[in-house]
Amino acid sequence: MSVQVWTWILVGVTFALYFGIAIWARAGSTKEFYVAGGGVSPLANGMATAADWMSAASFISMAGIISFTGYDGSVYLMGWTGGYVLLALLLAPYLRKFGKFTVPDFIGDRYYSNVARTVAVICALIVSFTYVAGQMRGVGVVFSQFLQVDITFGVIIGMAVVLIFAFLGGMKGITYTQVAQYCVLIFAFMVPAFFISIQMTGNVIPQLGMGGTVEDGTYLLDKLDQLHTQLGFKEYTDGTKSTWDVFAITLALMVGTAGLPHVIVRFFTVPKVKDARKSAGYALLLIAILYTTAPAIAVFARTNLIETVSETKYADVPDWFKNWEDTGLIAWSDKNGDGKIQYVAGGAIEGKKPVYTEERGVYGERLISNANANANELYVDRDIMVLANPEIAKLPNWVIALVAAGGLAAALSTAAGLLLVISTSISHDLIKKQIKPNISDKGELMWARIAIVGAVIIAGYFGINPPGFVAAVVALAFGLAAASFFPAIILGIFDKRMNKEGAIAGMIVGITLMLFYMMKFKLDFFGGGTKEDWWFGTSPEGFGTIAMLVNVVISLVVSRATAAPPQHVQEIVENIRIPSGAGEAQSH
Repeated sequence: MSVQVWTWILVGVTFALYFGIAIWARAGSTKEFYVAGGGVSPLANGMATAADWMSAASFISMAGIISFTGYDGSVYLMGWTGGYVLLALLLAPYLRKFGKFTVPDFIGDRYYSNVARTVAVICALIVSFTYVAGQMRGVGVVFSQFLQVDITFGVIIGMAVVLIFAFLGGMKGITYTQVAQYCVLIFAFMVPAFFISIQMTGNVIPQLGMGGTVEDGTYLLDKLDQLHTQLGFKEYTDGTKSTWDVFAITLALMVGTAGLPHVIVRFFTVPKVKDARKSAGYALLLIAILYTTAPAIAVFARTNLIETVSETKYADVPDWFKNWEDTGLIAWSDKNGDGKIQYVAGGAIEGKKPVYTEERGVYGERLISNANANANELYVDRDIMVLANPEIAKLPNWVIALVAAGGLAAALSTAAGLLLVISTSISHDLIKKQIKPNISDKGELMWARIAIVGAVIIAGYFGINPPGFVAAVVALAFGLAAASFFPAIILGIFDKRMNKEGAIAGMIVGITLMLFYMMKFKLDFFGGGTKEDWWFGTSPEGFGTIAMLVNVVISLVVSRATAAPPQHVQEIVENIRIPSGAGEAQSH
């Protein structure tokens, strides 16, 4: 069977499974909608957390970024895994003991202020919408290639799918759907890794294959370094980022992880604090399977790509190249008329999105208006590397289709979790806690579902018009979480003297600073800027670290210059550090 037929079958079967679970796990109360009733087992919650955590950025884009940036891409591995450990050990048990299942709810009660709660709601919406844009972009990329539809239409399909199981089941439906999605995505990620590792190195374990030798006895990484230098690129195993920027990005990703509201809420879906700790351990183990395999996938994909297309005549390239070209995610410019694809460093369209004309070239290639006038150049979108990898390696059609189903599972699982955060922030933290305190359980549930519909529409727009690659967009969401939530949460737990004035000032200054920097250097607002203009040599992905430190300083200074929190709040802070005695998550 063809790839497209296999894709329709596998995607159809998995979607039917997700819809079936959503109908079976339909939420009938706000507690079920917000925290799945609080009765999920640690293993199931660990699997759901892993699926929620391993988004399209992890599945589709992380290996792609590592594939193109080599050593520099390690910041994503260190930051995202380290951040989860930080969250599990330093924050989750205390937040679980506090009993409030949303970050705005914790901040509102800890800082005894609806103003603080509102600021936290706004921050949660900004972070979540930035994050979900990357997921919807991933859905569009998968659909556009494997189901042969336009990226925009692919995003719309993804919006409809995620709306159904998020709307019906809330956290209950999402949790059990994510258990299934974890199984799909990890199987889809690992199967081609096993195949390609055996194919290239003879070793079935990808992590070992990456450090193994190829047919002529050369180490695979040495071979890739040689291919890079021959094409004018820096060695794959050598980095170009400054030590400070590597540190800044890693720390921003770590503390951003610890402030992500859609991950924190996971620790309230289990009955006890002990179960929350267990589920965190299971999740870390399950996440590690993918995260230790991603660098190997990156090396395999990069090597295969260079060997397949460099100095190859366009007429001789495999079908996968032309298929991806039709989606606009691979482009080739033949300015000197020799019909060969030249993949070299410094090309005018390398790393930039091509602008296509309506015409086709003499070989049938799509023509580009923004290519260098005298060079044969190649553009490859980083987000396709994992998806195209099985095709480049000539794996069976069912494996190629399986990767498409896995990519959709990863994107949809995280999108659903983020949409629930957006919905909860509006229905629970804004309407229930501030606007209509006497609203009925049924009324609150209705507003939660209305909010999900609105959130899906906005998320779809950002998915169609994203500000960058999936992982790059997601990295900005982590920077926003680091700049806004992390100081307020960590100081709220460990500093009795931290008051509402300090927390509010810190959050506002932190997220405003991060938004300004992101818009200036990533979206070219406020006059734009180049790498040479970065403040302290810090990239937009790493600026969350500086914004977080500014937040901490502002929070501490303002809190010390204003009145101390009420005595009962200080006693709460003392109490949540004691492990025993935690009750169920409080939804009201």
